[in-house]
Amino acid sequence: MLIKQLLHCQPSPEKIIAQGWVRTRRDAKDFSFIELNDGSCLKNLQIIASRELPGYDETVLKLTTGCALRVSGRLTASPAVGQTVELTADSLTVLGWADPETYPLQKKRHSFEFLREIAHLRPRSNSLGAVLRVRSSLALAVHQFFQQEGFFQVHTPIITTSDCEGAGEMFTVTTLNPAQLGQGGDPFAGDFFGRRAGLTVSGQLEAEALALALGRVYTFGPTFRAENSNTSRHLAEFWMIEPEMAFCDLNEDAALAEKFLRYLINHVINHCGDDLELFGKFIDKSLPERLATVARQEFARISYTEAVRILGEAKVQFTFPVSWGGDLQSEHERYLAEEIFKRPLIVTDYPASLKPFYMRESDDGRTVAAMDILLPTIGEIIGGSQREERYDVLARRMRAAGLDLDTYRWYLDLRRYGSVPHAGFGLGFERLVQFVTGMGNIRETIPFPRTPGHAEF
Repeated sequence: MLIKQLLHCQPSPEKIIAQGWVRTRRDAKDFSFIELNDGSCLKNLQIIASRELPGYDETVLKLTTGCALRVSGRLTASPAVGQTVELTADSLTVLGWADPETYPLQKKRHSFEFLREIAHLRPRSNSLGAVLRVRSSLALAVHQFFQQEGFFQVHTPIITTSDCEGAGEMFTVTTLNPAQLGQGGDPFAGDFFGRRAGLTVSGQLEAEALALALGRVYTFGPTFRAENSNTSRHLAEFWMIEPEMAFCDLNEDAALAEKFLRYLINHVINHCGDDLELFGKFIDKSLPERLATVARQEFARISYTEAVRILGEAKVQFTFPVSWGGDLQSEHERYLAEEIFKRPLIVTDYPASLKPFYMRESDDGRTVAAMDILLPTIGEIIGGSQREERYDVLARRMRAAGLDLDTYRWYLDLRRYGSVPHAGFGLGFERLVQFVTGMGNIRETIPFPRTPGHAEF
Protein backbone atom coordinates (compact mmCIF):
# COMPACT_ATOMS: atom_id res chain seq x y z
CA MET A 1 0.00 0.00 0.00
CA LEU A 2 1.23 3.50 -0.80
CA ILE A 3 2.46 5.61 2.09
CA LYS A 4 0.00 8.33 1.07
CA GLN A 5 -2.80 5.83 1.73
CA LEU A 6 -1.28 4.40 4.91
CA LEU A 7 -1.03 7.83 6.53
CA HIS A 8 -4.82 8.15 6.29
CA CYS A 9 -5.57 4.67 7.64
CA GLN A 10 -6.71 3.85 11.15
CA PRO A 11 -4.50 1.74 13.45
CA SER A 12 -5.13 -1.94 12.78
CA PRO A 13 -3.84 -5.33 13.99
CA GLU A 14 -3.76 -6.55 10.39
CA LYS A 15 -0.34 -6.94 8.84
CA ILE A 16 0.50 -4.45 6.08
CA ILE A 17 3.52 -3.90 3.86
CA ALA A 18 5.21 -0.59 3.16
CA GLN A 19 8.00 0.02 0.66
CA GLY A 20 10.14 3.04 0.02
CA TRP A 21 13.46 4.78 0.48
CA VAL A 22 15.04 5.76 3.78
CA ARG A 23 15.10 9.47 4.43
CA THR A 24 16.63 9.32 7.90
CA ARG A 25 17.35 6.89 10.74
CA ARG A 26 17.88 7.70 14.39
CA ASP A 27 18.54 5.21 17.14
CA ALA A 28 17.32 4.91 20.73
CA LYS A 29 18.35 2.35 23.32
CA ASP A 30 16.10 -0.51 22.23
CA PHE A 31 14.80 0.50 18.81
CA SER A 32 15.35 2.73 15.76
CA PHE A 33 13.12 5.31 14.10
CA ILE A 34 13.22 5.09 10.30
CA GLU A 35 11.60 7.74 8.11
CA LEU A 36 10.39 6.01 4.94
CA ASN A 37 9.12 7.73 1.79
CA ASP A 38 7.87 6.15 -1.44
CA GLY A 39 7.28 9.34 -3.42
CA SER A 40 3.49 9.16 -3.23
CA CYS A 41 3.35 12.19 -0.93
CA LEU A 42 5.55 14.69 0.85
CA LYS A 43 5.18 13.14 4.30
CA ASN A 44 7.18 10.16 5.53
CA LEU A 45 5.93 7.07 7.31
CA GLN A 46 7.73 6.45 10.59
CA ILE A 47 8.92 2.88 11.01
CA ILE A 48 9.60 1.56 14.53
CA ALA A 49 12.26 -1.14 14.29
CA SER A 50 12.82 -2.95 17.59
CA ARG A 51 16.19 -4.37 18.59
CA GLU A 52 14.39 -7.71 18.73
CA LEU A 53 13.85 -7.57 14.97
CA PRO A 54 15.76 -10.37 13.19
CA GLY A 55 19.01 -9.04 11.72
CA TYR A 56 18.74 -5.73 13.58
CA ASP A 57 22.50 -5.19 13.94
CA GLU A 58 23.29 -6.33 10.40
CA THR A 59 20.55 -4.36 8.65
CA VAL A 60 18.77 -1.66 10.66
CA LEU A 61 21.90 -0.18 12.22
CA LYS A 62 23.55 0.01 8.79
CA LEU A 63 20.68 1.77 7.04
CA THR A 64 21.54 5.13 5.53
CA THR A 65 19.70 7.72 3.47
CA GLY A 66 18.69 6.31 0.11
CA CYS A 67 18.42 2.63 1.05
CA ALA A 68 15.33 0.90 -0.37
CA LEU A 69 13.24 -1.18 2.06
CA ARG A 70 10.26 -3.47 2.26
CA VAL A 71 8.76 -3.44 5.75
CA SER A 72 6.00 -5.63 7.13
CA GLY A 73 4.19 -4.86 10.38
CA ARG A 74 1.22 -3.35 12.15
CA LEU A 75 -0.08 0.18 11.83
CA THR A 76 -0.32 1.67 15.33
CA ALA A 77 -1.30 5.04 16.78
CA SER A 78 1.64 7.42 16.98
CA PRO A 79 2.31 9.65 20.00
CA ALA A 80 4.59 11.87 17.90
CA VAL A 81 3.48 15.35 16.86
CA GLY A 82 2.49 15.71 13.19
CA GLN A 83 1.56 12.11 12.50
CA THR A 84 -1.35 9.92 13.53
CA VAL A 85 0.06 6.49 12.75
CA GLU A 86 3.38 4.69 12.55
CA LEU A 87 4.39 1.22 11.43
CA THR A 88 5.76 -1.20 14.03
CA ALA A 89 7.92 -3.57 12.01
CA ASP A 90 7.99 -7.32 12.45
CA SER A 91 10.20 -7.87 9.40
CA LEU A 92 12.44 -5.63 7.34
CA THR A 93 14.17 -6.40 4.05
CA VAL A 94 16.74 -4.23 2.34
CA LEU A 95 15.93 -4.22 -1.37
CA GLY A 96 18.82 -1.95 -2.30
CA TRP A 97 21.69 -0.45 -0.33
CA ALA A 98 22.91 3.12 -0.93
CA ASP A 99 26.60 3.83 -0.48
CA PRO A 100 26.75 6.55 2.22
CA GLU A 101 30.14 7.72 0.98
CA THR A 102 28.90 8.62 -2.49
CA TYR A 103 25.11 9.08 -2.22
CA PRO A 104 24.70 12.79 -3.01
CA LEU A 105 21.36 13.45 -1.27
CA GLN A 106 21.62 13.93 2.47
CA LYS A 107 19.37 15.42 5.14
CA LYS A 108 20.15 19.04 4.31
CA ARG A 109 19.04 21.64 1.82
CA HIS A 110 20.72 21.36 -1.56
CA SER A 111 20.85 24.17 -4.09
CA PHE A 112 18.74 23.76 -7.20
CA GLU A 113 21.88 24.25 -9.29
CA PHE A 114 23.45 21.23 -7.58
CA LEU A 115 20.29 19.16 -7.96
CA ARG A 116 20.27 19.82 -11.72
CA GLU A 117 23.65 18.08 -11.89
CA ILE A 118 22.03 14.92 -10.50
CA ALA A 119 18.73 15.11 -12.37
CA HIS A 120 18.36 11.32 -12.15
CA LEU A 121 18.24 11.56 -8.33
CA ARG A 122 16.75 14.96 -7.67
CA PRO A 123 13.10 13.72 -7.75
CA ARG A 124 13.91 12.09 -4.39
CA SER A 125 14.38 15.53 -2.83
CA ASN A 126 11.38 17.09 -1.09
CA SER A 127 11.11 20.08 -3.42
CA LEU A 128 11.53 18.34 -6.78
CA GLY A 129 9.35 15.44 -5.73
CA ALA A 130 6.65 17.95 -4.83
CA VAL A 131 7.04 19.70 -8.19
CA LEU A 132 6.52 16.45 -10.07
CA ARG A 133 3.44 15.54 -8.05
CA VAL A 134 1.93 18.96 -8.74
CA ARG A 135 2.84 18.61 -12.41
CA SER A 136 1.06 15.25 -12.54
CA SER A 137 -2.02 16.65 -10.82
CA LEU A 138 -2.14 19.60 -13.21
CA ALA A 139 -1.88 17.27 -16.21
CA LEU A 140 -4.89 15.34 -14.94
CA ALA A 141 -6.81 18.59 -14.45
CA VAL A 142 -6.05 19.66 -18.03
CA HIS A 143 -7.78 16.58 -19.42
CA GLN A 144 -10.66 16.84 -16.97
CA PHE A 145 -11.34 20.45 -17.93
CA PHE A 146 -11.40 19.92 -21.66
CA GLN A 147 -13.47 16.77 -21.46
CA GLN A 148 -16.03 18.65 -19.38
CA GLU A 149 -16.06 21.46 -21.95
CA GLY A 150 -16.80 19.10 -24.84
CA PHE A 151 -13.30 18.94 -26.37
CA PHE A 152 -11.70 15.94 -28.05
CA GLN A 153 -8.04 15.23 -27.43
CA VAL A 154 -6.08 14.91 -30.67
CA HIS A 155 -2.47 14.01 -31.39
CA THR A 156 -0.64 16.28 -33.82
CA PRO A 157 2.71 15.44 -35.46
CA ILE A 158 5.99 15.84 -33.61
CA ILE A 159 7.85 15.84 -36.94
CA THR A 160 6.54 18.55 -39.25
CA THR A 161 7.37 20.44 -42.43
CA SER A 162 5.42 23.54 -41.32
CA ASP A 163 6.93 26.27 -39.19
CA CYS A 164 3.87 27.51 -37.30
CA GLU A 165 5.54 30.59 -35.83
CA GLY A 166 7.46 31.55 -38.96
CA ALA A 167 10.55 32.20 -36.86
CA GLY A 168 12.84 29.55 -38.34
CA GLU A 169 13.88 28.37 -34.88
CA MET A 170 13.27 24.67 -35.52
CA PHE A 171 15.42 21.62 -34.92
CA THR A 172 16.03 19.89 -38.25
CA VAL A 173 15.31 16.16 -38.38
CA THR A 174 17.55 14.39 -40.89
CA THR A 175 19.21 11.06 -41.69
CA LEU A 176 21.83 12.78 -43.86
CA ASN A 177 25.40 13.24 -42.73
CA PRO A 178 26.92 16.74 -42.49
CA ALA A 179 28.84 16.36 -45.76
CA GLN A 180 25.62 15.74 -47.69
CA LEU A 181 24.00 18.82 -46.16
CA GLY A 182 26.74 20.97 -47.64
CA GLN A 183 26.06 19.93 -51.24
CA GLY A 184 24.38 22.17 -53.78
CA GLY A 185 20.74 22.16 -54.77
CA ASP A 186 18.20 20.91 -52.27
CA PRO A 187 20.20 18.69 -49.89
CA PHE A 188 17.00 17.38 -48.30
CA ALA A 189 15.52 16.01 -51.54
CA GLY A 190 17.19 12.68 -50.82
CA ASP A 191 16.46 12.76 -47.09
CA PHE A 192 14.12 10.38 -45.25
CA PHE A 193 10.99 12.48 -45.86
CA GLY A 194 12.11 13.79 -49.25
CA ARG A 195 12.06 17.34 -47.96
CA ARG A 196 13.27 19.37 -45.01
CA ALA A 197 11.54 18.41 -41.75
CA GLY A 198 11.86 19.56 -38.17
CA LEU A 199 10.61 19.03 -34.66
CA THR A 200 7.35 20.85 -34.12
CA VAL A 201 7.20 24.25 -32.46
CA SER A 202 3.42 23.96 -32.19
CA GLY A 203 0.59 21.62 -33.10
CA GLN A 204 -1.73 24.52 -33.83
CA LEU A 205 -1.94 24.35 -37.62
CA GLU A 206 -2.87 20.67 -37.60
CA ALA A 207 -5.22 21.25 -34.67
CA GLU A 208 -7.06 23.85 -36.76
CA ALA A 209 -7.73 21.21 -39.41
CA LEU A 210 -9.10 18.86 -36.78
CA ALA A 211 -11.20 21.56 -35.12
CA LEU A 212 -12.79 22.31 -38.48
CA ALA A 213 -14.05 18.73 -38.47
CA LEU A 214 -14.70 17.93 -34.81
CA GLY A 215 -15.61 21.39 -33.51
CA ARG A 216 -13.51 21.47 -30.35
CA VAL A 217 -10.13 19.79 -29.97
CA TYR A 218 -7.03 20.13 -27.84
CA THR A 219 -3.45 18.91 -27.98
CA PHE A 220 -1.12 18.28 -25.06
CA GLY A 221 2.34 17.32 -26.17
CA PRO A 222 6.03 18.22 -26.49
CA THR A 223 7.27 21.12 -28.59
CA PHE A 224 10.78 22.23 -29.46
CA ARG A 225 12.37 25.64 -29.99
CA ALA A 226 15.95 26.01 -31.18
CA GLU A 227 16.40 29.36 -29.47
CA ASN A 228 19.85 29.99 -28.05
CA SER A 229 18.30 31.32 -24.84
CA ASN A 230 19.69 30.44 -21.43
CA THR A 231 17.23 32.36 -19.28
CA SER A 232 15.21 31.17 -16.29
CA ARG A 233 12.05 31.27 -18.44
CA HIS A 234 13.05 29.23 -21.51
CA LEU A 235 13.51 25.57 -22.39
CA ALA A 236 14.44 23.96 -25.71
CA GLU A 237 11.95 21.14 -25.09
CA PHE A 238 8.70 21.81 -23.30
CA TRP A 239 5.04 20.78 -23.30
CA MET A 240 2.21 22.81 -24.80
CA ILE A 241 -1.54 22.71 -24.30
CA GLU A 242 -3.31 24.00 -27.41
CA PRO A 243 -7.12 24.03 -27.70
CA GLU A 244 -8.80 25.00 -30.99
CA MET A 245 -12.48 25.87 -31.39
CA ALA A 246 -14.61 26.23 -34.49
CA PHE A 247 -17.33 28.92 -34.52
CA CYS A 248 -15.38 30.96 -31.97
CA ASP A 249 -14.15 34.56 -31.83
CA LEU A 250 -11.48 36.28 -29.75
CA ASN A 251 -13.78 37.15 -26.85
CA GLU A 252 -14.93 33.56 -26.48
CA ASP A 253 -11.32 32.40 -26.77
CA ALA A 254 -10.18 34.73 -23.96
CA ALA A 255 -13.11 33.73 -21.76
CA LEU A 256 -12.26 30.03 -22.13
CA ALA A 257 -8.58 30.69 -21.37
CA GLU A 258 -9.50 32.54 -18.18
CA LYS A 259 -11.88 29.78 -17.13
CA PHE A 260 -9.17 27.20 -17.86
CA LEU A 261 -6.55 28.92 -15.70
CA ARG A 262 -8.99 29.36 -12.81
CA TYR A 263 -9.91 25.68 -13.00
CA LEU A 264 -6.27 24.56 -12.90
CA ILE A 265 -5.35 26.81 -9.98
CA ASN A 266 -8.38 25.72 -7.98
CA HIS A 267 -7.53 22.10 -8.72
CA VAL A 268 -4.06 22.30 -7.21
CA ILE A 269 -5.30 24.31 -4.23
CA ASN A 270 -7.85 21.57 -3.52
CA HIS A 271 -5.68 18.54 -4.30
CA CYS A 272 -2.03 19.44 -3.60
CA GLY A 273 -2.21 21.06 -0.17
CA ASP A 274 0.88 19.53 1.44
CA ASP A 275 3.10 20.22 -1.57
CA LEU A 276 1.84 23.80 -1.91
CA GLU A 277 2.50 24.31 1.79
CA LEU A 278 6.11 23.28 1.21
CA PHE A 279 6.49 25.79 -1.63
CA GLY A 280 4.86 28.55 0.41
CA LYS A 281 7.19 27.89 3.32
CA PHE A 282 10.53 27.37 1.61
CA ILE A 283 10.26 28.68 -1.98
CA ASP A 284 7.95 31.71 -2.08
CA LYS A 285 6.05 32.95 0.96
CA SER A 286 3.72 35.03 -1.21
CA LEU A 287 2.63 32.00 -3.24
CA PRO A 288 -0.57 31.07 -1.33
CA GLU A 289 -2.07 34.54 -1.66
CA ARG A 290 -1.03 34.82 -5.31
CA LEU A 291 -2.73 31.54 -6.18
CA ALA A 292 -5.83 32.55 -4.26
CA THR A 293 -5.95 35.84 -6.21
CA VAL A 294 -5.93 34.03 -9.56
CA ALA A 295 -8.55 31.58 -8.35
CA ARG A 296 -11.04 34.15 -7.09
CA GLN A 297 -10.55 37.42 -9.00
CA GLU A 298 -11.87 38.19 -12.46
CA PHE A 299 -9.06 38.89 -14.90
CA ALA A 300 -8.53 42.47 -16.02
CA ARG A 301 -8.63 43.20 -19.75
CA ILE A 302 -7.10 46.01 -21.83
CA SER A 303 -5.93 46.53 -25.40
CA TYR A 304 -2.28 46.57 -26.40
CA THR A 305 -2.67 50.27 -27.24
CA GLU A 306 -3.93 50.99 -23.72
CA ALA A 307 -1.08 48.94 -22.25
CA VAL A 308 1.49 50.99 -24.16
CA ARG A 309 -0.13 54.20 -22.93
CA ILE A 310 -0.01 53.04 -19.29
CA LEU A 311 3.60 51.94 -19.60
CA GLY A 312 4.57 55.19 -21.32
CA GLU A 313 3.09 57.23 -18.46
CA ALA A 314 4.64 55.05 -15.74
CA LYS A 315 7.22 56.74 -13.56
CA VAL A 316 9.51 53.73 -13.93
CA GLN A 317 12.80 53.44 -15.79
CA PHE A 318 12.37 50.31 -17.91
CA THR A 319 15.38 48.58 -19.40
CA PHE A 320 13.57 48.39 -22.74
CA PRO A 321 11.79 51.53 -24.00
CA VAL A 322 8.07 51.32 -24.73
CA SER A 323 6.46 52.50 -27.95
CA TRP A 324 3.51 51.44 -30.08
CA GLY A 325 4.59 48.65 -32.43
CA GLY A 326 7.24 47.33 -30.10
CA ASP A 327 6.89 43.99 -28.35
CA LEU A 328 6.06 43.99 -24.65
CA GLN A 329 9.00 42.66 -22.68
CA SER A 330 8.78 40.57 -19.52
CA GLU A 331 9.45 43.65 -17.37
CA HIS A 332 6.50 45.43 -19.00
CA GLU A 333 4.18 42.45 -18.62
CA ARG A 334 5.04 41.97 -14.96
CA TYR A 335 4.70 45.67 -14.20
CA LEU A 336 1.19 45.70 -15.63
CA ALA A 337 0.11 42.53 -13.81
CA GLU A 338 1.90 43.15 -10.50
CA GLU A 339 1.93 46.91 -10.04
CA ILE A 340 -0.97 48.34 -12.03
CA PHE A 341 -3.73 45.72 -11.99
CA LYS A 342 -2.39 43.43 -9.20
CA ARG A 343 -4.10 40.43 -10.79
CA PRO A 344 -4.07 38.45 -14.04
CA LEU A 345 -4.40 40.61 -17.12
CA ILE A 346 -5.60 39.91 -20.67
CA VAL A 347 -4.02 42.14 -23.31
CA THR A 348 -5.72 42.13 -26.72
CA ASP A 349 -5.40 43.56 -30.24
CA TYR A 350 -1.66 43.53 -30.87
CA PRO A 351 0.02 45.15 -33.90
CA ALA A 352 -0.07 42.79 -36.87
CA SER A 353 3.68 43.22 -37.33
CA LEU A 354 4.34 41.50 -33.99
CA LYS A 355 2.24 38.41 -34.58
CA PRO A 356 2.31 35.36 -36.89
CA PHE A 357 0.53 35.20 -40.24
CA TYR A 358 -2.41 33.10 -39.07
CA MET A 359 -3.94 35.68 -36.70
CA ARG A 360 -7.08 37.44 -37.95
CA GLU A 361 -6.45 40.90 -39.32
CA SER A 362 -8.62 43.59 -37.75
CA ASP A 363 -10.63 46.11 -39.73
CA ASP A 364 -8.10 48.86 -38.95
CA GLY A 365 -5.44 46.97 -40.94
CA ARG A 366 -2.89 47.59 -38.19
CA THR A 367 -3.82 45.08 -35.49
CA VAL A 368 -4.84 41.46 -35.22
CA ALA A 369 -7.36 39.66 -33.01
CA ALA A 370 -4.74 38.36 -30.61
CA MET A 371 -4.61 38.08 -26.85
CA ASP A 372 -1.99 37.31 -24.20
CA ILE A 373 -2.72 36.48 -20.57
CA LEU A 374 -0.19 37.92 -18.13
CA LEU A 375 0.32 36.62 -14.60
CA PRO A 376 2.21 38.23 -11.70
CA THR A 377 5.82 36.94 -11.35
CA ILE A 378 5.62 35.09 -14.69
CA GLY A 379 4.43 37.52 -17.32
CA GLU A 380 2.90 35.89 -20.39
CA ILE A 381 1.51 32.42 -19.74
CA ILE A 382 -1.07 32.11 -22.53
CA GLY A 383 -0.99 33.41 -26.08
CA GLY A 384 -3.97 33.05 -28.37
CA SER A 385 -5.92 34.51 -31.23
CA GLN A 386 -8.84 34.29 -33.55
CA ARG A 387 -7.45 32.64 -36.67
CA GLU A 388 -7.69 34.25 -40.09
CA GLU A 389 -10.58 32.43 -41.80
CA ARG A 390 -10.59 34.52 -45.02
CA TYR A 391 -8.63 32.90 -47.85
CA ASP A 392 -7.54 36.09 -49.64
CA VAL A 393 -6.41 37.84 -46.45
CA LEU A 394 -4.51 34.78 -45.22
CA ALA A 395 -2.79 34.28 -48.58
CA ARG A 396 -1.74 37.94 -48.65
CA ARG A 397 -0.29 37.77 -45.13
CA MET A 398 1.56 34.55 -45.90
CA ARG A 399 3.16 36.09 -48.98
CA ALA A 400 4.17 39.12 -46.91
CA ALA A 401 5.79 36.76 -44.40
CA GLY A 402 7.79 35.14 -47.19
CA LEU A 403 6.02 31.78 -46.93
CA ASP A 404 5.62 29.39 -49.83
CA LEU A 405 1.88 29.05 -50.41
CA ASP A 406 2.32 25.67 -52.07
CA THR A 407 3.91 24.30 -48.89
CA TYR A 408 0.88 25.45 -46.92
CA ARG A 409 -1.66 24.45 -49.57
CA TRP A 410 -3.45 22.12 -47.17
CA TYR A 411 -3.76 24.95 -44.62
CA LEU A 412 -5.22 27.29 -47.23
CA ASP A 413 -7.66 24.55 -48.26
CA LEU A 414 -9.29 24.92 -44.85
CA ARG A 415 -10.31 28.42 -45.97
CA ARG A 416 -11.62 27.19 -49.34
CA TYR A 417 -13.87 24.43 -48.06
CA GLY A 418 -16.39 25.47 -45.43
CA SER A 419 -14.31 28.05 -43.59
CA VAL A 420 -15.70 29.37 -40.31
CA PRO A 421 -14.48 31.77 -37.61
CA HIS A 422 -12.28 29.81 -35.24
CA ALA A 423 -9.84 30.54 -32.44
CA GLY A 424 -7.45 28.95 -29.99
CA PHE A 425 -4.60 29.51 -27.60
CA GLY A 426 -1.43 27.92 -26.32
CA LEU A 427 -0.30 27.48 -22.73
CA GLY A 428 3.26 26.47 -21.89
CA PHE A 429 2.83 23.74 -19.31
CA GLU A 430 6.19 24.28 -17.60
CA ARG A 431 5.51 27.98 -17.19
CA LEU A 432 2.22 27.07 -15.50
CA VAL A 433 4.03 24.66 -13.17
CA GLN A 434 6.55 27.40 -12.44
CA PHE A 435 3.79 29.81 -11.46
CA VAL A 436 1.96 27.27 -9.29
CA THR A 437 5.09 26.15 -7.42
CA GLY A 438 6.83 29.52 -7.14
CA MET A 439 10.02 28.10 -8.61
CA GLY A 440 12.42 30.79 -9.78
CA ASN A 441 13.81 28.78 -12.68
CA ILE A 442 11.78 26.87 -15.24
CA ARG A 443 14.42 24.12 -15.26
CA GLU A 444 12.98 22.93 -11.95
CA THR A 445 9.56 22.27 -13.50
CA ILE A 446 10.48 19.41 -15.86
CA PRO A 447 12.29 16.17 -14.93
CA PHE A 448 15.14 16.43 -17.44
CA PRO A 449 15.50 20.01 -18.76
CA ARG A 450 16.89 20.61 -22.24
CA THR A 451 18.63 23.97 -22.68
CA PRO A 452 21.50 25.22 -24.89
CA GLY A 453 24.54 23.08 -24.11
CA HIS A 454 22.62 20.77 -21.77
CA ALA A 455 20.99 17.51 -22.84
CA GLU A 456 22.37 15.13 -20.24
CA PHE A 457 20.41 12.20 -18.76
